Amino acid sequence: MLPNYKNILYATDLTPNSEYAFKHAVMMARRSQAKIHLIHVVPEIDAGFRSYVSAVMGEGKLESFEGQHEEDARNGLKKRLEMFAHDELEDHPEDLKNIAEIEVVHGHTVSEILLAANRCNAEVIVMGTHGKGTKGHTFLGSVAEKVLHKSKIPVFVIPIPD
Repeated sequence: MLPNYKNILYATDLTPNSEYAFKHAVMMARRSQAKIHLIHVVPEIDAGFRSYVSAVMGEGKLESFEGQHEEDARNGLKKRLEMFAHDELEDHPEDLKNIAEIEVVHGHTVSEILLAANRCNAEVIVMGTHGKGTKGHTFLGSVAEKVLHKSKIPVFVIPIPD
């Protein structure tokens, strides 16, 4: 039996070319009448850099700053994703009904993508990559490569055109 997707997780890094991979997710959803779950992960700050910033700002101030601004940033990114989905589907507004949720999370990118796939019962993950020439292995997109290797479900990695 051929697979029939019901839930597609589209992971985006919000780069200008990320709409190319989104178009693939939309087409897959259109053909299988699936729901698209969009996710953007705000990566963790490197521990060394975090320690430096914390020392410069003073004890407890970085955590306070993050707490105050994280929700604003999350809401702003969510609005950007909503506008992105709306703009991309302007010619096919009927596809907007296929977008089940838009999620912005903070954490380790690969882990959060895999957790989101599990939460939404995704049968497939769609994401773009910025692989560059012969050095492509170092940047198949390190995130795309790790998701590909750790995922228990199919991952469609869409090469982003130059």
